[in-house]
Amino acid sequence: MPTTGSSFTPGPQFDGWLTGVEQISYGGDYNPEQWPEEVWAEDVRLMNEAGVNLVSLGIFSWALLEPRPGEFDFGWLDRIIGLLHDGGVRILLATPTAAPPAWLYATHPDARVVDRNGTSMGPGGRGLMAPTAPAYREAALRITQALAERYGTHPALAGWHVHNEYGAPVALDYSVHAQRAFRVWLQERYGSLDALNAAWGTAFWGQHYADWEHVQVPAAAPEAVNPAQQLDFTRFSDAALRDCFIAERDAVREHSSAPVTTNFMAASCPWTDLFAWGKEVDLVSNDHYLQAANPRGYVGLSLAADLTRSVAGGKPWLLLEHSTSAVNWQPRNVAKRPGELARNSFAHLGRGADAVMFFQWRASRSGAEKFHSAMLPHAGTGSRVWREVAELGANLGRLTELRGSRVRADVALVWDYESFWAQDLEFRPSEGARHRERVDAYYDRLWRDGHTVDLVRPGQDLSGYKLVVAPASYLLTADDAANLTAYVEAGGSLLVSYFSGIVDEHDAVHPGGFMAPLRDALGVRVEEFLPLRADDALTVAYRAGAAGAGAATNDTTDLTGTVWADDLVLDGAEPVGTYTDGPKPGGAAITRHRHGAGTGWYVSTALGVDALGTVLADVYAGAGLAPSGTVEGLEVVRRHGDGATFTVAVNHTDGVVKLPLATPATDLLTGQQVEGDADVPAGAVRVLRQDA
Repeated sequence: MPTTGSSFTPGPQFDGWLTGVEQISYGGDYNPEQWPEEVWAEDVRLMNEAGVNLVSLGIFSWALLEPRPGEFDFGWLDRIIGLLHDGGVRILLATPTAAPPAWLYATHPDARVVDRNGTSMGPGGRGLMAPTAPAYREAALRITQALAERYGTHPALAGWHVHNEYGAPVALDYSVHAQRAFRVWLQERYGSLDALNAAWGTAFWGQHYADWEHVQVPAAAPEAVNPAQQLDFTRFSDAALRDCFIAERDAVREHSSAPVTTNFMAASCPWTDLFAWGKEVDLVSNDHYLQAANPRGYVGLSLAADLTRSVAGGKPWLLLEHSTSAVNWQPRNVAKRPGELARNSFAHLGRGADAVMFFQWRASRSGAEKFHSAMLPHAGTGSRVWREVAELGANLGRLTELRGSRVRADVALVWDYESFWAQDLEFRPSEGARHRERVDAYYDRLWRDGHTVDLVRPGQDLSGYKLVVAPASYLLTADDAANLTAYVEAGGSLLVSYFSGIVDEHDAVHPGGFMAPLRDALGVRVEEFLPLRADDALTVAYRAGAAGAGAATNDTTDLTGTVWADDLVLDGAEPVGTYTDGPKPGGAAITRHRHGAGTGWYVSTALGVDALGTVLADVYAGAGLAPSGTVEGLEVVRRHGDGATFTVAVNHTDGVVKLPLATPATDLLTGQQVEGDADVPAGAVRVLRQDA
């Protein structure tokens, strides 16, 4: 294997996708170091049989690549890269910095992550050390530079896979290194202690700071720690992780033109602001694991895929990990049913993924994940899972023309990490008012109604959407509220759920009271929160149909709300739903307000998914959104390319479902020509091309 200074011919420059890749990528994490070297040739042969054309390599190999500080052993990696290259399998080469070697823990115990209670976390698992520890940063850059120098122009290299799942399993470090770095970060952010004290509201509980050395990380305390301090520490921690990635990325770029990515955990790792991370990677990648105990876990899959595509700015992205069947770290590790592997994979593909990858290629015999499913399971090539893996590889090989096509959405759902971080801190009006519960409920309703959704920040350009839904915008800056208001004024439809627009970026209540910055858009103000007891419910009399059509009617539908109610004061809004019981009988519960050319809706209680359907039917009508025309349980997403539209239809039901087609189509998996309605068999997938 040539080393630095060799005559490797560099691959093509990064052109927006993986180097040298012209088809849908298929494969997974490959950990050959877990197996005798005589198995490797068989692995490559079976990869070819399964249609594998890409693997992530070396993710957890630091201890083997650098067995002692500064002493490298690349021989085994040279040999496996050579085998893969000869077999036509391209490589995402990892920097192994998510698995620090035992010698680094032993020589630098101060670099261990420290939890909020002061416990130092040792080796034996996985995950990085303290991201601000100089010893860890120095060692991580040393191994990264060595790999980039040696393999940066290798002809098998498709791209770089930096680290692994930043923010998991631990995102917040309270070590002495974090303490020092946090103070520096705060000094850069605020400039002075006066500004810090003002932002944190330290006049409350006598927390005023007169010396920077007295400012601490928000470790465990006898009472709830200042929420503004906790929010800033989360921001700092996210930035510290991202700085680690940027340092490794830049070290790679000194020696390689191949694109650099890292695998996010969209929708399941809350401590990383992926919109900020998305600006730093060449390609956006994601890992997703179905919540198997949830029979509707595929809805969460769609949310994660939509979020990943949104972080990528609508560009194609890579699914770097999911599972062929059961995982081993959930409370109920339910195996995937026949066909579910394909349904999950095609759902990601339909929502913009141009790579479908798994953890991992060959099931491990030892270690913490030996019961985790794999492409090549313990049962071998005679198994159902293997047959489905090979079938999926063959089918993806027929879909090269999808590569590069884009998904379009008419509906946006606000996803704001800083608001989520703030909302879920202690001492909120109700522990039932958790951001994720409302996000999931509204997303599920949109999914059932057949609407493809982009996840957006509240301050971005929203003009391309007919409807924007804000399920959980507790923290909303004045600028972001002005952006939402301008969207409504220009003709957009905005739906806001309860406990939104409450605090600013410092977790301080807005001047003017609760929801003040959205008053113009929504035409209401909140006089008092009226949260419910844990098992209580209330009834809302809703004038179904009236709001969408604008016609007066006395016919009402009773809807059940839980968790929350508001004492609302109308300021121009029309009440279309009224509490008939609960803490404010007769009070407005759901409102509609014309502002400029658009409409602002407010829902002041937690409606279930079915009840949301009644309200959203009117919201859709007012926004000019047509019904999807498909049966619930048939997931339909369209990708748009040059001269063609590609419809990916995934049937999650137990019966044949008909998909209406306005123009003739070609089934890319079978070559069949389809006119009129297309039958989608129970539990099956169809990929249809319709030419413009």
